[in-house]
Amino acid sequence: MQNAKLSTQQYHCSPPKPQKQKAGLTSSLLMASSSLFHPTPPSFCQNPKPKSVPQATQLISFPTITCSSNSSSSSSAAANSSPSPSPSFSPSPHKNRRPADENIRDEARRNAQSHNFSAKYVPFNADPNSTEFYSLDEIVYRSRSGGLLDVQHDMDALKKFDGDYWKSLFDSRVGKTTWPYGSGVWSKKEWVLPEIDGDDIVSAFEGNSNLFWAERFGKQFLGMNDLWVKHCGISHTGSFKDLGMTVLVSQVNRLRKMKRPVVGVGCASTGDTSAALSAYCASAGIPSIVFLPANKISIAQLVQPIANGAFVLSIDTDFDGCMQLIREVTAELPIYLANSLNSLRLEGQKTAAIEILQQFDWEVPDWVIVPGGNLGNIYAFYKGFKMCHELGLVDRIPRLVCAQAANANPLYLYYKAGWKDFRPVKANTTFASAIQIGDPVSIDRAVYALKNSNGIVEEATEEELMDAMAQADSTGMFICPHTGVALTALIKLRNSGVIGPTDRTVVVSTAHGLKFTQSKIDYHSNNIRDMTCRFANPPVQVKADFGAVLDVLKTYLNKASRH
Repeated sequence: MQNAKLSTQQYHCSPPKPQKQKAGLTSSLLMASSSLFHPTPPSFCQNPKPKSVPQATQLISFPTITCSSNSSSSSSAAANSSPSPSPSFSPSPHKNRRPADENIRDEARRNAQSHNFSAKYVPFNADPNSTEFYSLDEIVYRSRSGGLLDVQHDMDALKKFDGDYWKSLFDSRVGKTTWPYGSGVWSKKEWVLPEIDGDDIVSAFEGNSNLFWAERFGKQFLGMNDLWVKHCGISHTGSFKDLGMTVLVSQVNRLRKMKRPVVGVGCASTGDTSAALSAYCASAGIPSIVFLPANKISIAQLVQPIANGAFVLSIDTDFDGCMQLIREVTAELPIYLANSLNSLRLEGQKTAAIEILQQFDWEVPDWVIVPGGNLGNIYAFYKGFKMCHELGLVDRIPRLVCAQAANANPLYLYYKAGWKDFRPVKANTTFASAIQIGDPVSIDRAVYALKNSNGIVEEATEEELMDAMAQADSTGMFICPHTGVALTALIKLRNSGVIGPTDRTVVVSTAHGLKFTQSKIDYHSNNIRDMTCRFANPPVQVKADFGAVLDVLKTYLNKASRH
């Protein structure tokens, strides 16, 4: 496969003038949809930054992606071209259905255009004068000094388009089946993995998850009227890990086509990472290898990689032990490392932050609370919010809260010590099994995100997180224990007055509650040692007798009428 090259072409200085037509939502949507498939040809100009104009009254030319086998020829052609005014514009005809023998990848290929966006690996939080960087097509996980890497985008190229442009672009792609933009991740492709060809992308149209107004929970338990839950667990494999895995596996797919030494992809997992990895690898026909800590994940989590054909190793250790082993193995064998040590995944995960802003019509919430284990996600959210701020989509970023289980709380202890003398801990068993991690890989990333967002770290005991989960479920949700950790952090911050009653607050729910049904069964059966289970709701045993059933129902209705 030939490497993707960048074109030197630029886009219009300003969007084409709006056409006169009947006002109305339908006509506006048709126009925006039309521009996805019939983009205006690029032209050169003195000032390539588009002017801000109302989205509902104009057509917008959107950059899309193609691969070029010869960057020098395209650069030469661009250099020899003389600037010309934007061509006259007329409304595109209504788009007919694509030809019967053409699929959505074919359609995307036919409509692709060049762009000048790029990204590369750089050392995380490096000195501004550092010259160390790596192509995303290199297989590298650490900097020369052994530190973490970060994906750095060409912000100057992205800034040639203003905030209103990007908002209009992202908004126009929501809910579409256009490849690959129907995905909540790839609808932000220019900010995620700009140089990858659409043919290499592996996507289940993940993302676009529900932002749920937790009206009753907020009012009844917290006295809040603007509480929201971002249900990232309503996704292809039931967790937020899909957001990052679509990016990582897509890049692996590209590397394999480039004949790079990658036979399979491997990860250590507490459950959700392995589910996402195995599903996306299965979709692309790439072997997946999973290291799981024996007897430490739910059956629902275990069955996912097995069903998707992964090679599963159940290892007699905890997650940290599995992580150490997979790092050693990937250093010796042609297995690509898929854990969040690999910064590609964070590029997908950051789109959940962008999506939150988008769902609030680009208004910034006051607080965002994220459960934390290996700690890549809190940095991913920071990065998404920070990019939106830097590129002019919003005027500030929210305050971030990282919530940890008390049984696996190294970040919390570090925070309480004033960010002095970080020490890993031996993680104890927690119902929030996906964050049962005592030596998080992304500790430096998390600290950076929290310091730069005036952030806070809180913790939740086992009883607190299970009670919070039960309370949330009683108001119509069905959340995972990790979301219970985040809700506990919210309850504590609300009770202490740090979070106010009118603060717009988003709690990130990282996995679907159906993955953790056994913990719910144990709670509602009062079957958890040393736990009161205050909100347990066990079934009532009653004889198959009309009178007995009537008596039980009368008692229940009398109690219900008093609430």
